[in-house]
Amino acid sequence: MRNLWTRAGVFGSMSMAFGSLLWSQKKTEPDQLFSSCSSADANLTSPYELKLVQVLFRHGARTPLKSIPDVMEVQWVPTLLQPPAHTDINYVVTDLQGGPRPPAPVEDSYRKNVLTGGTYPGQLTTVGMQQLYELGKRLRRRYIEETAFLGSTFSQAEVYVRSTNIVRTIESAKCLVAGLFQQNQKEIVTILTTEAESEILYPNYHGCKLLQILGSHRWAESSTLPDIAADLQNIQNALGIAAHQNVDFILIRDDMVARETHGLPCPPVLDTWRDTVEQRAVDMMCHIYEPSKRENLQLCVGPLLHTMLFNIEEKLQGTSSEPNRWPPYAADITLELHQHRQTNEAFIKVSYLGQDHLLPGCSGVYCPLQEFKQALSAYSLSSELYQALCNNTEGVTKP
Repeated sequence: MRNLWTRAGVFGSMSMAFGSLLWSQKKTEPDQLFSSCSSADANLTSPYELKLVQVLFRHGARTPLKSIPDVMEVQWVPTLLQPPAHTDINYVVTDLQGGPRPPAPVEDSYRKNVLTGGTYPGQLTTVGMQQLYELGKRLRRRYIEETAFLGSTFSQAEVYVRSTNIVRTIESAKCLVAGLFQQNQKEIVTILTTEAESEILYPNYHGCKLLQILGSHRWAESSTLPDIAADLQNIQNALGIAAHQNVDFILIRDDMVARETHGLPCPPVLDTWRDTVEQRAVDMMCHIYEPSKRENLQLCVGPLLHTMLFNIEEKLQGTSSEPNRWPPYAADITLELHQHRQTNEAFIKVSYLGQDHLLPGCSGVYCPLQEFKQALSAYSLSSELYQALCNNTEGVTKP
């Protein structure tokens, strides 16, 4: 699999937090359209030369995974899922070796149910498609128009596209590529994915026994925490949800945000509960994944961090604390690899939602590679160590 990751670029999509990864390297041939851009010429005055870009992004707006029971229903009709013509590209989905697309058990689970109006849960909507198209346009301004880092036409030699094997994330990746290259392509866009058991783009309960044991217990426990349980009881009473219904703040938030994003009506009582729903959903997720515990974060994101660091090392060899918030639809994290023009020292620059961030443990926004690796070392996991941790369930009791 590693030789696939060492190709030119990566875009990707994920189902829970983020769903796709785009990896791109500097174009191999001059692009006449942008070769004389003044902004690109001005970039030569910077002491840093951009060498590699990795973009991790969330899927766009979608239908809810479940509807809030016993409340006013809305119609999730198929017309809400119509693809805009400008997001259409010629693409194919394969496994990591270029073979047939693997089975998709997560997607299959969605299609066992139908929402009121006739659509499946968790499907990318027209709004979501446009969100990812706009993200692609933003990346285009940055990496084609302003810096001429990429050519203006899609090339497999420059861009590698990776997605989880879920329809909404695959479609999100497709729409982003359409926005990035404005549908200009001389070859088919290949979106690579993998089987559920080996996916690293989300916390993998299918492939990690230990994470499944720890996560399932803490998920059930999260709704029983005193403050969360009290607020949940109050909102169930306010919404008129029967006591026997299995609901939690994550479900309520998911349906609420989906309705708001698409201009569909919410129960009026939710207006006064919105901030509480947002906060309690985040509180639940923090309890489930316990990000304060190193092992939990390792199991959730360790293999992905290891892969992104590996990409950086391969490229080089070849040549602040904020409040927890739920990431919005089409949210993106971008890692740029820069190399100092005089010293050849490597630096990493990280941005979230288009804004540069100073990472804890880094001496500047342009973070020296060794500082960046040290900051991530507590959480990064090789595939071998990840499997060893996942299978080490001795002494862990199933709930």
